[in-house]
Amino acid sequence: MTAFLTRPDKPALAYRYRPGRGPAIVFLSGYNSDMTGGKATALDAWAAREGRPMLRLDYTGCGASEGAFDDGTIDMWLDDVLDAIDAFVPVGPLILVGSSMGGWLAVLAALRLGDRVKAILGIAAAPDFTSWGFSDDVIDFLKANGRIDEPSDYGDDPYVTTLGFWLSGQANLLLDGEIALDCPVRLLQGQLDETVPVSVALRLSRALRSADVQTILVKDGDHRLSRDADIALLIATVGQLLEP
Repeated sequence: MTAFLTRPDKPALAYRYRPGRGPAIVFLSGYNSDMTGGKATALDAWAAREGRPMLRLDYTGCGASEGAFDDGTIDMWLDDVLDAIDAFVPVGPLILVGSSMGGWLAVLAALRLGDRVKAILGIAAAPDFTSWGFSDDVIDFLKANGRIDEPSDYGDDPYVTTLGFWLSGQANLLLDGEIALDCPVRLLQGQLDETVPVSVALRLSRALRSADVQTILVKDGDHRLSRDADIALLIATVGQLLEP
């Protein structure tokens, strides 16, 4: 059942948390997505069967959470993630699983949480997409108009990008320097992904300081990586990361 984390002077966050044994799995969804997506719910169902703790949340302005999506930034949504972890799993080991933009947030959160993060799993992880994902024309339009509304491939509502979000992304770039993380990292990446190029996964793997990084390419996989076989790969990979 969805519940709400109330916070002083901040919008309430919709979340689902179930305790269990071992490291807590924290699922971080992508841009303009929520915790009810196929990957999140399938992983949660598996975690329930295995008796594993798992936390899902909707960022401010997303899904069932309070707030306006147009106000969302990387900094705000990272703050949401850290608040939820602090509320429900304030101690103990964590495994962060991030889809698309959630992969960016997972790395940023791990840098804040330090040794508590035992592993990261990125699914078409999209760090720095305000940099490599935006043409100069789009950036000029954003600066002049403050927002862009585009047709979405994933629903009837427009795909909105604000200047505030872009500026926040540019202040949180990771790929041009060393990412000071030493935990195991697994990157699942579809080779037919038209949103996040394979080159981004390779840049991320090189930037991570950890020696235990594996990039797993799915030859016929797209950006969603939500087919039955993709879900099975996701669950198997999480299971391996949970092994002592």
